[in-house]
Amino acid sequence: MRTLIVLTIIIFVFHYVRCYSEDSNEFAWREWKHKFNKEYKDENEERKRREIWERKVLEIKEFNARNQSFKQATNKFSDMSTQEVLEIISGLLPDTDINSESYYTPALDGVHIPDRVDWRERNVVTQVKDQGGCGSCWAFSATGSLEGQYAKKTSSLVSFSEQQLVDCSRAYGNKGCSGGLMNNAFRYWESYGAERERDYSYADCELNCKYKRSLGVTKIKSYIQIPREDCTILRRAVAEIGPVSVGMDARHSDFSSYSYGVYRNDRCSSTKLNHGVLVVGYNMEGNGYWIVKNSWGSRWGEAGYFKIDMRDNMCGICTLASYPVL
Repeated sequence: MRTLIVLTIIIFVFHYVRCYSEDSNEFAWREWKHKFNKEYKDENEERKRREIWERKVLEIKEFNARNQSFKQATNKFSDMSTQEVLEIISGLLPDTDINSESYYTPALDGVHIPDRVDWRERNVVTQVKDQGGCGSCWAFSATGSLEGQYAKKTSSLVSFSEQQLVDCSRAYGNKGCSGGLMNNAFRYWESYGAERERDYSYADCELNCKYKRSLGVTKIKSYIQIPREDCTILRRAVAEIGPVSVGMDARHSDFSSYSYGVYRNDRCSSTKLNHGVLVVGYNMEGNGYWIVKNSWGSRWGEAGYFKIDMRDNMCGICTLASYPVL
């Protein structure tokens, strides 16, 4: 009799735990879909996406249980395969601008560089934006550095148009939603004025060019590159000049699921770059980290930003860096 009672209790507990787990997963799935506005064409599609999401949730739990310098969380990419994510985020084309003579030279080598810089605190960085499903990271990186230089020069923070670059700069080597380079965007701005985002709003796709000369706010005189892979010079440039456009290797799933902390992945490449972002500061605390603005919306990472280890040119942050000159 006692054995029967024990077995009954075990079966009940097992059934309860299983049902509770299923209910908990169902609630979490529904909550996640609502948070990120996810809708699917039919039940088969939703079943496929939920399976990917459940695997991702498990991977994140296992990752966060280990002692890491950063943590992960689910986000808008969590129901997408690795290849699907790469197709969206890999918008940085291979760089061919290797013979430029316009390299950054520090104003005074002997001048002390501060241990902490954050240009967000100086009203030269616009709100976090979202490139959506278009491979236009390069355009967001370019406008970010232009916004910083324009704000420093005029004391007016203006959000410039990424869509103008997506639609209008193919003649300069960019390929719209199929990728581009920040330096190509700068060359375009040497000839055509940059329009405000409010006048040429983002569409998350490539359209016919609608540039209006009368709406152009500013051209640029030129652009300056940071010597390749020189993180010391990049740090000085960020301190003296302002936000700097950079490329990085963002192809690893632990980065697309980044939530907070200092990102480091020793499998990152310093030369195979696929994503354009914006360095807005740094902090020398501990091993030091860059403060970087992404273009995946404010619900990714640390309100749209991430920190990345300053050592070893992590993920190529110091390899392809440049900024416009007004």
